[in-house]
Amino acid sequence: MTRFTITRRRFMAMAGVAGLAAVSGIRTAHGADSSTRRITILHTNDTHSRLDPFPLNDPNFPGMGGYARRAAIIQKIRREDPELLLLDAGDIFQGTPYFNMFGGKPELMLMTKMGYDAATLGNHEFDNGIEGLADVLPNAGFPFISSNYDLSRTILHNKILQYLVLKRKGVNIGIYGLGINLEGLVLPAQFGDYKYLDPIEVAREMENLLHTRHKCQLIVCLSHLGFSYNHPQVSDKIIASETMLTNIIIGGHTHTLLDPPVVVANKQNQPVTIAQTGFGGVRLGYIEVEVLVSSGEIAVKTFTQKIH
Repeated sequence: MTRFTITRRRFMAMAGVAGLAAVSGIRTAHGADSSTRRITILHTNDTHSRLDPFPLNDPNFPGMGGYARRAAIIQKIRREDPELLLLDAGDIFQGTPYFNMFGGKPELMLMTKMGYDAATLGNHEFDNGIEGLADVLPNAGFPFISSNYDLSRTILHNKILQYLVLKRKGVNIGIYGLGINLEGLVLPAQFGDYKYLDPIEVAREMENLLHTRHKCQLIVCLSHLGFSYNHPQVSDKIIASETMLTNIIIGGHTHTLLDPPVVVANKQNQPVTIAQTGFGGVRLGYIEVEVLVSSGEIAVKTFTQKIH
């Protein structure tokens, strides 16, 4: 069963938004009640301290992006759907003098004002060392989630969540986070005594826990693994194909613009939607999910939107 119920008027009312693409998929279970809940997920990745728009003479993104534009669009969509989710897939830090001067503090403060619900850790979050990350973390009024970084022997112990369960419109939503191996990307002194856990094994463990213990009807992976590679490195596409219960992967790291998002069959031959919005905050990802609450049937409808 496939639904495309967003109206043209509703879509066009979202000023500053373009580039519509749609993908739909379902996980089915039988039940008597088909009460539908529509969940809106907004997402970003690899914003890299781009608080201001790109310069007007930028060859790729002239005048595009910037936190103010993003905040305005989020506010507009939130007025229509106050219970939306706002998520980030990592690499919030590094890329402009703002990070060099303030170490990530303004990024986290502004994201808090925008109402982010959660983010995962990218490799650039460690550019000022694990101590630098710990210093600015109190400025985030939202949790960071990392499921496959064992940080128990570091100063980040108990400061990063392994997973998160939120409720929106009566739907239990489970969120877990996967990060790329920091070795070779970050100097060992910068990430300290952390342990990297296999992301495929952790993904299976997390989705099982969220589905079984927490009765989550929608499971989202915040990933900073990268979309895809031409070598055996674990990517979002591999996570999608090797899991059974994850519905959506919101990715980062490879700066890939997935417009439209990509659908990959999981181990049960059910669709997993993978979304990523490129680089520098020039796009805001938009996902609509319809959940048939009692039956457990899930229809995922995905849209990518451009900030300009």
